[in-house]
Amino acid sequence: MAAAVEANWSGPLTGLVVTRYGHSVPCRHIEVIEAAHPVPDAAGYTAARRIVDLVGGLTADDLVLCLLSGGGSALLVLPAPGIALEDKQAINRALLRCGAPIGEMNCVRKHLSAIKGGRLAVAAAPTPVVSLMISDVPGDDPSVIASGPTVPDETTAAQAVAILEKYRIEIPASVLEHLLGPSAETPKPGDPRFRHVSNRVIATPQDALEAAAQVARTAGFRTLILGNAIEGEARGRPGITAIAADTDGIDGSEDNAGAILSPDTLDRAGRAGLEPKAHLANNDAYPIFARLGDLVVTGPTRTNVNDFRAILIDKRS
Repeated sequence: MAAAVEANWSGPLTGLVVTRYGHSVPCRHIEVIEAAHPVPDAAGYTAARRIVDLVGGLTADDLVLCLLSGGGSALLVLPAPGIALEDKQAINRALLRCGAPIGEMNCVRKHLSAIKGGRLAVAAAPTPVVSLMISDVPGDDPSVIASGPTVPDETTAAQAVAILEKYRIEIPASVLEHLLGPSAETPKPGDPRFRHVSNRVIATPQDALEAAAQVARTAGFRTLILGNAIEGEARGRPGITAIAADTDGIDGSEDNAGAILSPDTLDRAGRAGLEPKAHLANNDAYPIFARLGDLVVTGPTRTNVNDFRAILIDKRS
């Protein structure tokens, strides 16, 4: 996104962006920092701290162009005062393990952050802010994309506490103290500090699905393409093949984009002594598909528009 801005921007331009390790591209005027995803690290913290400092030194005559995409919640990490980075890392790991949907995860992240949940826009006020977003969330809600650093937030700190309790996630004392205090609350819709903020979603998961469908049609296939989930088992259903992959080329913390499920996947797993249901219950499917040789490895695509699911049904079978 930064490289695209440089290629199309005619005026003076400086900036700083943070992306995942191995996902950067050369930029002439915009500094690029790499950091960890999905569990944040010190590099992401340093980048977020510098970004807040940069926008805080601007005026109403400047313009902040904010480029957001999937992964921003982990990459743009700036714990609220009194919360250690280690505590945020621990909670982030726990949220990933428990299988919470992205909306719940980002509700918690917003209320533990000094930059998410609209706080970046507040730090920049009264400087005009234009956010260009690539959505990676179902429904394309701007306040959920990258935890909405430039979007007013309707969720509450009480909801964040309820989510942590729902999944029985241990809450460090400093985190609980923060969540129960007034500083945890995010800026809400109607806050005048968002008067000069424009949030625009420029690409969505639906765009990716329609592009995939067009390629399939051009190739002569009639396919069913889904956005969020595949339910059921392939055993006993010959001619049904599915792919589940991340459009950025990396699935979570592993080196693959996803995996392919074929009619004989469960049978082959059984013969190999594997237990797919146990791995699925632990949100740990990687070892199954790695052992079967069914991982999809593409390398970074550098564009994240959500997870991708497609099912191919061969009626000849």
